[in-house]
Amino acid sequence: MGTSVRCIGHLDCDAFFASVELLRRPELRGKPVIVAHDGPRSVVTTATYEARKFGVGSAMPLATAKHRCPQAIIVPPDHDAYKEASNRVMDIVRDEVEIVEQISVDEAYADLSAMAMPKSAMRRLQRRILAETELHVSVGIGPNKLVAKLASDAEKPRGFCVLTRRDAWLRWADASPGLLGGVGPKTTDDLARRGIDTIRALSKVDEATLSSWYGPRTGPWLWRRCRFDDSAPVEPVREPVSESRESTFSIDLSERDEQEAELRRLAVKLYEALEHQGRRGRTVGLKVRLKDFTTITRSRTFPVPVEDEEALADAVVGMLREYDPPQPVRLLGVRMASLELVDGPGVQLALPLRH
Repeated sequence: MGTSVRCIGHLDCDAFFASVELLRRPELRGKPVIVAHDGPRSVVTTATYEARKFGVGSAMPLATAKHRCPQAIIVPPDHDAYKEASNRVMDIVRDEVEIVEQISVDEAYADLSAMAMPKSAMRRLQRRILAETELHVSVGIGPNKLVAKLASDAEKPRGFCVLTRRDAWLRWADASPGLLGGVGPKTTDDLARRGIDTIRALSKVDEATLSSWYGPRTGPWLWRRCRFDDSAPVEPVREPVSESRESTFSIDLSERDEQEAELRRLAVKLYEALEHQGRRGRTVGLKVRLKDFTTITRSRTFPVPVEDEEALADAVVGMLREYDPPQPVRLLGVRMASLELVDGPGVQLALPLRH
């Protein structure tokens, strides 16, 4: 499998939102707690490990979670509290490690390559975070980001796991290729249709064949991925590659006028957020979830950045009209990708719509 001089750590706060809530409501400790808005269309944000024992998981419909764990206590999310707790944790991480890439509110990569005793340093960091925030983090250490991330997930909660590429291979060779970060459901399903349903099986396919199936970029990437090879650096400043806004409705939207009005509202919100960041994007995306939970996405890339909220709204409405949802809609989303910084006024883009 080879070796690498790099040493990468991945830190992940255990059941982060739920843990923050338990600090604020200590009477809930040891009980099954679900963090979610309590509504007919709500989904689980996170849950304590007591609730997870009943099969409750993140992104699960709340109704399903209640059925599996009827005794669960539902707590509404407080994102301001989570952001404050996240800042405290990440400030400690950055105080101990020079190169840190925060990838979400509750997890980060750390480049430990320059440390003489990285395992000791991470043990110390784990203890310091607990002492100063009362929050537990799981730590994974490996020769690259892929292995480090898998290692931090391997022994949750309160885990500390160190793996080489060979260790990772031995541990997960018979797991689904979907375990490998970046290998999504569509690719996983396509591989399964080709009779490849494990990482071991994927590793037996030569690079040229994978390139013929998935192209000259994705094919070689998959070939390296199933060997737990990952050269991505830890980048202290992580620029967003896309941004989106979406809404789930308590009552399905069946009228096209209502659907289009909601899309325009979301487009304005998204445009205002990007305007505040000084960013523009060339790729506009639409997400639609139907009454039966069928979810489709559509996207269109333009030659220059979209510089007007009305043009953004017209683009997603145009894609909605082309799709023509066959059922009432329970969720709508607007996304913009291929983001870039802009210093001043750009070119106004007129987007043609097909009716």
